[in-house]
Amino acid sequence: MVRGDKEVTGRSRLWAATRVVISLVALAVLLPRSARLIGPVWSPTALLWLAAAILVTLAGVGLAIVRWQRVLAVLEVPAKTRALLSHYMAGLFVSNFLPTTIGGDLLRVSRLSASNGESPRSFASVVLERLSGWLVLPVISLVAFAVNPGLLRAPIFESSRLVVVISVVTLVTLAGLLAAASSSWVGDRLVARSGWRQFANAVHVGMARFRRRPGMAAEVLVVGFAYQLAVVLAAFLAAKALGLQISWTAVLAFMPAVAIVQVLPAPTIGGLGVREGAFVLFLHPLGVSTDQAITLGLLVYGLNLLASLLGAPAFAAGGRALGAAGVDTSGLDTTATRAAAPG
Repeated sequence: MVRGDKEVTGRSRLWAATRVVISLVALAVLLPRSARLIGPVWSPTALLWLAAAILVTLAGVGLAIVRWQRVLAVLEVPAKTRALLSHYMAGLFVSNFLPTTIGGDLLRVSRLSASNGESPRSFASVVLERLSGWLVLPVISLVAFAVNPGLLRAPIFESSRLVVVISVVTLVTLAGLLAAASSSWVGDRLVARSGWRQFANAVHVGMARFRRRPGMAAEVLVVGFAYQLAVVLAAFLAAKALGLQISWTAVLAFMPAVAIVQVLPAPTIGGLGVREGAFVLFLHPLGVSTDQAITLGLLVYGLNLLASLLGAPAFAAGGRALGAAGVDTSGLDTTATRAAAPG
């Protein structure tokens, strides 16, 4: 068993080192392409756009915390807002700064569990919160196309069609996951199980509580829409700071797809490179050059890094190791919450 633990630790360290190296290589490739476009950002007007983007990004963090709190209320998990703020900010810092296999969402689960002794329900709260993003993001894109059908015409038809496909596949996948999580057949086989099954059962029970409390479920979705719209608005303001001529509906249509794509498994920290590639793919038909799209991706990443940096004190001051204080997290896979995550 000790040998197995050492092998897992060795693989984890190797993977972390690989992510650091690939992220540094990605930065070395991307930064020179955007360096000449950064100059205009220091103009007074552009700085005002950036200041607004920073404020909206921070407001989005606040909305994300409220969304988590509303999910916890549905699950009847006691949690103080101040504690949730600390846990969320620490998790944000881990997700965007540290190349650890213990993701930010898992850190949130472990810290919340340490305070309430409810590991399975704490885990379910993060999974269900994240799953709400899988519903909100594609809906925002599809509504944007409905509001501005011109986005579905040439010369941007191919990019728009790809976003529609991503949105539909995401919704179909979500429907399948929710159907499986809600199935009584699945629930019967997860009752009174240990290991990962108790966490899966908590998600199943959580889905049942959402069905019984449609009003509270609607609150989660309303806050979820507000949060994702804040993310989109921050990207739009960043584009304004760069002087890009992109309409609000275009950003509404394409930014959610970027958010979905950038959380797919990638050997970089914070989706570095994936996000920038997605911006190039989606925005080039709108007249945005490759260098401009890369710069926008890095600027959006920078906004997230700035917000995440505020979580460093909470990360340094707070956490306990997984399993400490009698919190049972056996069987909790570090990839489980990541798989639920476009935000």
